[in-house]
This record gives sequence, structure tokens and C-alpha cells, in this order.
Amino acid sequence: MAEDSNQPERPRLEPEIIPPDRTRRQPDWPQNAWRPYTSTTGGTQRIYVARLGPLGIALLMLIVGALAAVILLAVLGAILVWIPVFALLLVTGFAFRLLRR
Repeated sequence: MAEDSNQPERPRLEPEIIPPDRTRRQPDWPQNAWRPYTSTTGGTQRIYVARLGPLGIALLMLIVGALAAVILLAVLGAILVWIPVFALLLVTGFAFRLLRR
């Protein structure tokens, strides 16, 4: 146990202090490598996002509806494939039960 429980625990690592003259650090990767969020000149790029108008919202809803319909058809198709399999297992079970008597 600690001798004085009121004393705060000292941090295990000291914080790194970056001097003000080191504003740009040289990258660790080669100069011809792809660097995310930077252009070839080393600056950042801006991304402009436009507001959706009525036509854009309608097209987006149409795409979402089409994707939902495709997913619904895929799920229903998977269920419809298993119905004959389940019926075959059920009939086979009844047949074996009748033959066992």
C-alpha cells in the first residue's frame, strides 16, 4: 500500500514538448508515396459539399428504395428456397414415423 494515499500518482510518461520552431515535421515516408489529406505541394485540400435540392432528394430516395427492394427480394428468395426443403424434411419424417409402426 502507498504510504500517503492523498498524494496524486505521478504520470508514467512525460508529455512531449514541441518547440515553436518545429512547425512542419518531415514525413517518415518517401516523397513519392501517397499521403492522405495533402496535395502534391504539401498543403491541404478543401472538400465542398453542396446542399441537396428537391431533385437530389428524390433521386436519393429512389436509390434507397431500389436498394431496399433488392434486399427484400433477396431475403424473400432465400426464404422461398427453404420452404420446399422444410416440406421435404417434414414429409420424410412422417413417412419414417409411419414405416416404424
